[in-house]
Amino acid sequence: MMEKLIVFVFGSIVGSFLNVCIYRLPKNESVVIPASHCPNCKRPIPWHDNIPILSYIILRAKCRFCGSKIRFRYFIVEVLTAILLTVLFAAFRGTPEKFFAYSVLTCGLIVATFVDFEVQEIPDQITLGGILIGLVLSFIFPSIFGREAARWHGLIYSAIGAVVGGLSIYIIGFFGELAFKREAMGGGDVKLMAAIGAFLGWKLVIMTFFIAPVFGSMVGLFLKMKEGREIIPYGPYLSLGALISIFWGEKILQVLFNGIF
Repeated sequence: MMEKLIVFVFGSIVGSFLNVCIYRLPKNESVVIPASHCPNCKRPIPWHDNIPILSYIILRAKCRFCGSKIRFRYFIVEVLTAILLTVLFAAFRGTPEKFFAYSVLTCGLIVATFVDFEVQEIPDQITLGGILIGLVLSFIFPSIFGREAARWHGLIYSAIGAVVGGLSIYIIGFFGELAFKREAMGGGDVKLMAAIGAFLGWKLVIMTFFIAPVFGSMVGLFLKMKEGREIIPYGPYLSLGALISIFWGEKILQVLFNGIF
């Protein structure tokens, strides 16, 4: 229990940093300098007002100095990150390399999701950086793919996953553009899927490819009927599909293949 509490607290701290990334990356600002400050009055936030989760509650979602409202998104990201990292720890505590790799991927997915919701773009720092980090971690920890293999095998498996992931979305976007005469998938979605493939390998990235449209289509139809929206950000549903693949992908594949063979 104590270990999970420590992971939860650490996850909330990570979530606080992810909020900085979500706010600054679309603006092409440094995520390190300057220190955390109020977006409205620009005054630096003292440490006692920058305690993840608690400060939002204590300050009643308002800046201490100017009284401007703190967006609920800050609270959600900190809580969500803390919960997901704790759940990952509980699921993969026996395989530390998987816990670490999937935690890195999950943090990237959180940033990608909230940025895509807000500005309908996914930063290259998350997608291209994710591809690179996925390849590096696969070389260092080839066992994240569930096998004891040479480091080069892990790197190759990761590279195949990145190619399969990126191509799957690119092909759908290509034919979608031919059919609907407008862009169906953005380049950020292609790169995000490649990053997911670099971490999960080709099997689980294909599963992510099939899971994401289930949720995306339901939300898309709802928004179409309610608001008449034609286009929705797809990154959040790729991220959700990737999380489902992380936790249940292997079990789903086992059931499917056992049923077939």
